[in-house]
Amino acid sequence: MPIELKVPEVGESITEVQIGPWKKQEGDAVTRDETIVEIESDKATVELPAPAAGTITRILKAAGEQATVGEVIGLMEEGTVDAAAKAGASEPAPVVDVRRSESRTVIGSVQPPAASAAAEVPQRVMPAAARVLGEAGVPLEGVVGSGPGGRVTKQDAISATVAQQPAAVPAPPSAVPATVVSSAAAGVAGSRQERPVLMSPIRRRIAERLVEAQQQAALLSTFNEVDMSAVMALRSRYKDAFLKRHGVKLGFMSFFVRAAVEALREIPQVNAEFREPHIVYRDYCDIGIAVGGGKGLVVPVIRNAEALGFSEIESTIADFAVRAADNKIKLEELQGGTFTISNGGVYGSLLSTPIINPPQSGILGLHAIQERPVAHEGQVVIRPMMYMALSYDHRLVDGREAVTFLKRIKETMEDPSRLLLEV
Repeated sequence: MPIELKVPEVGESITEVQIGPWKKQEGDAVTRDETIVEIESDKATVELPAPAAGTITRILKAAGEQATVGEVIGLMEEGTVDAAAKAGASEPAPVVDVRRSESRTVIGSVQPPAASAAAEVPQRVMPAAARVLGEAGVPLEGVVGSGPGGRVTKQDAISATVAQQPAAVPAPPSAVPATVVSSAAAGVAGSRQERPVLMSPIRRRIAERLVEAQQQAALLSTFNEVDMSAVMALRSRYKDAFLKRHGVKLGFMSFFVRAAVEALREIPQVNAEFREPHIVYRDYCDIGIAVGGGKGLVVPVIRNAEALGFSEIESTIADFAVRAADNKIKLEELQGGTFTISNGGVYGSLLSTPIINPPQSGILGLHAIQERPVAHEGQVVIRPMMYMALSYDHRLVDGREAVTFLKRIKETMEDPSRLLLEV
């Protein structure tokens, strides 16, 4: 009996997911717990492991298609490769026949033909792809399928539809001045093809959250700059010893996390949440760190950052960075932050206004370190400077509190010994 591959539970309140890339195709052998396919939700990407050793016999949902939790997206046979392959071959996959008439496209399920008529088997096409081709009036002939078993996927259909769009017909050369002809020829020298790509659930959720923040919070930003000389000197002095003792590199982010913790203790409004009709203050600091992942920006949370030392913070961040690149961040690690730090400086950003992550009331934006001339004790000196930005919800945080918060971080970073003395 075939084993059903079902969409697993991926998180509370999540009912719909998008099928990610299949790691195994029809006919491929798998071992128990080996990853078969990635499942993408609006919060995280999870992997569906093989429930037993065997062979994949049927893929029912191609990459990019939507599915619901508990829905069957594939079948496999347990046992040896040969036995599973024969079992899968005894039940051929249904074929969707797309027959195009002058007025409409007819989609119907037909029985697989006999082996003697194999040359007349119509190309297999996914229902979503058939709908796209039918609506655009594009014939199936010539559409190359990239899905499992040569199936035509929705993405294949979209690409074929774009390719079939008529090109603009240029005017005769005699009717156009020579200079115009020359510029027109230069304009069409490169490809102008468009490539529609289905938005991932995570990217869609990010967009929704950003719009939600803009619409529901009273956003405002304040700025300051910090002289990074002291932190850079301290890091340079102890980085080798730190790495040898703790097995992790000493970066700047742990300094900022510790500085943020001290500032949040002094200005608790920035660590609070508006929960009408109350303002909820917290005695702990769960700080989210924005990390670029394989599917886009994710913000895993460092729990109880106020209780962690530099090595623990650096180890946690390093682990997040590795797993984010492989889309292995767990759903629970992305939830429940009280404050966020985003470092656009690693990408070269000089200044920006970050958007808060609701229902948080503040986010600290860090930027690139640049050597700039500054006034120091009556003289102009060159120092490594960084601009900082604090975006905050003005419903909870007043301007005085926001400015004081950012000033506190500046003072701590310019004199990091304050972190040890807690002053």
